[in-house]
Amino acid sequence: MTKLPRSVHGAYLRAELLEVLGRGGMRIVLDEGTLVSASRTVVVEADRATDFMTRVAAFQLTIGPSSVVAGESALRVYGCDAGSASPVHLLVPPECKARNRPGLLMQRGSYETQDVADVNGLRVLTPDAAVAEVLRRSPPRTALACADQAIRMLNESDRLAFRALVDARISTATSGRGRRQARRLYQLAHGLAESPAESAMLLTVVDGGFPIPGQQYSVTDLTGREVYRLDFAWPELLVALEYDGYAAHEHRRERDAARDEDLRRRGWIVVRARADDLVEPSRVLTQLTQAFRKRGFDIGTQRSRAAVQISPG
Repeated sequence: MTKLPRSVHGAYLRAELLEVLGRGGMRIVLDEGTLVSASRTVVVEADRATDFMTRVAAFQLTIGPSSVVAGESALRVYGCDAGSASPVHLLVPPECKARNRPGLLMQRGSYETQDVADVNGLRVLTPDAAVAEVLRRSPPRTALACADQAIRMLNESDRLAFRALVDARISTATSGRGRRQARRLYQLAHGLAESPAESAMLLTVVDGGFPIPGQQYSVTDLTGREVYRLDFAWPELLVALEYDGYAAHEHRRERDAARDEDLRRRGWIVVRARADDLVEPSRVLTQLTQAFRKRGFDIGTQRSRAAVQISPG
């Protein structure tokens, strides 16, 4: 097998590889299937052709050095997998003549040099710029999950400063498109959700008309020792919402029931949500409404009706 030079995540500019291998060597690696064409100007290692990073590198090499990995794709480069792996999002200058193609979505716009970072050979929007863009442009559930995950990856001591950077970018964006959505989602994104599903449940509850709950709320005993940590809580009402993901809770029903009973003795009302409640949230929102009413807090009939019509997008 022909030995290949160093690549950008398995992607090569055809012209540069020709200079190293020559036409004969290039023909050999293509004929033996070591490399496959990604575009007229780019080839990739066949066994990595479907990898996310290889596809990103191939598209960026195809479009040119003025392109920048953006949006959900940028966050995936940084290790956030809450967003989609396809299509690849690239930010390109307004004068770029390239067109979208299968697996590639280009956004035309300007950017500053300080908005771009080199990440293992890829030109990528900085994390704060990428989060601000996702909050403005991605579907709400995806956007919140991406923002939560990006913030959660940081040290707790760095999260406040990072959120301030995102806030500034939302406020100063040259286009007003999506600013209202971004501002609303920004208020919910603190990096406390432990999964994209928890981020989606938080959005479902708030869109259902409920006050923003505390997340990862600590329940302590009389000595101050933590005995439970609740996914979502309204501590002033002693109402909690626990999200039971399939994997995490499939074999814990008895333990969860005992936990809920102990919380009830401590004065809490616990509502449990399941994965299917993210598709059809009427059950969990109705139970939350009933719990709030028991505490003398009426969410309101009209707001509750509107809540069951929330789109899962």
